[in-house]
Amino acid sequence: MRPPIKMTALDIAALVRSRERSASEVVEEHLARIAAHDSAIGAFLTVDEDGARAAAARVDDSVRQGSDPGSLAGVPVAIKDVLCTEGLRTTCASRILEDYVPPYTATAVSRLTAAGAVVIGKTNMDEFAMGSSTENSAFFPCHNPWDPDRVTGGSSGGSAAAVAAGFAPLAVGTDTGGSVRQPASLCGVVGMKPTYGRVSRYGLIAFASSLDQCGPFARTVPDAAACFRAMAGHDPADSTSIPSEVQDVMAGLDDGVAGLRIGLVREFATEGVQKEVSDALASAADSLAGAGAGVTEVSVPSALYGLPAYYVINPAECSSNLARYDGVRQGLRVPGRTYLEMSGATRDHGFGPEVKRRIMLGTYALSAGYYDAYYGKAQRVRTLLIRDFEKAYEECDVLLAPTSPTTAFRLGEKAADPLSMYLSDIFTIPSNLAGAPAISVPVGLDGQGLPIGVQVLAPVLGEAVMFRTARVLEALANFTQEPPL
Repeated sequence: MRPPIKMTALDIAALVRSRERSASEVVEEHLARIAAHDSAIGAFLTVDEDGARAAAARVDDSVRQGSDPGSLAGVPVAIKDVLCTEGLRTTCASRILEDYVPPYTATAVSRLTAAGAVVIGKTNMDEFAMGSSTENSAFFPCHNPWDPDRVTGGSSGGSAAAVAAGFAPLAVGTDTGGSVRQPASLCGVVGMKPTYGRVSRYGLIAFASSLDQCGPFARTVPDAAACFRAMAGHDPADSTSIPSEVQDVMAGLDDGVAGLRIGLVREFATEGVQKEVSDALASAADSLAGAGAGVTEVSVPSALYGLPAYYVINPAECSSNLARYDGVRQGLRVPGRTYLEMSGATRDHGFGPEVKRRIMLGTYALSAGYYDAYYGKAQRVRTLLIRDFEKAYEECDVLLAPTSPTTAFRLGEKAADPLSMYLSDIFTIPSNLAGAPAISVPVGLDGQGLPIGVQVLAPVLGEAVMFRTARVLEALANFTQEPPL
């Protein structure tokens, strides 16, 4: 049998649909790989062996009966533990939700299972999706399959590591400020953030509601496109869901980049970018030019103001959303003589340091006398950023940028320096503030054998041209290396 890491999601689905392989066989291979290697990685918080086997059996029954099992038939998928799964523990990697079992399933997950995908488990993450390294998990950090002494990125580090290590061909993460793309870059896989509202947020436990968006991880661009296509679409249960039809991103995937206008963002050529990352970006731009695209430099003047604006908006929304965890309605309760004593003790015990930091920052930014000076001003910067991107897309079809300023850093290296950690997302945050799609594609390794990702950014609802460009970038980079697991 071929080892599962060698098989793409679309390969697996085709074999299961044609009855050349069974979904049960595929799931057992992946469960065995998880059992053999995840103790060294820490990608999963929960492995749902019984549920995965039962779901695979249902897919196999459907195939035997001649029914359509779906476009992702039998494909194991790992789900970030911030997305609700009925009957399966959902913790947000936090002690405050350590024993929470949701009564319903997130729309993004239910659409994947409707397409035949098999949920194999829930992945590790930074607590409540707050972090860039998956060291803020309340349970244990996640280790990079390329070098276990290094971080996976975050906050969706468990999902990225699961795909990189061959534990699942597909995974789902959430991207609030780069939390799919940055770990994808550090782990050498494809990671994509859709247009805000393109994938339902129903069942996604909220962190920053105007920024959060579910997105796929995969080993290839076509797999990521297929996963996105299965998840995307209007959902009446989500008031921010876009009601228009989703463009078929698979249809023009192999149309090439001839005639496309690709922009390099001038403001992203900043100090602090690892030379090998800058060189990889330049090489990617040259390769796309060689494939027939026009490459030019463009300006997004407010791009670098995105980071400070984000770290006002993000904590403010976090402060509001996490107020519900007070020891009364759901989650952990630490006893106290009064409500204030009980809720204070619950939050002190249940939340980790980074979550507390952001709650306090956000509460301050929203407080009387500071709202206009901080939150209001940050929202105005966000508007400027949206307008600057719109102007750039009048000149270009897509933009090209680094995903992360550096390759994977060592565990603990930035843990005591929040600002240094926040700077890891400097190139990903602008797309979240603009609500626009972006994708990270692995293009090579640095001198230490660590993956480098390059990011393709597109205008709102520009997923089709984004995937099309990413597909060419992937083919030209020919990144076939795998972690030494």
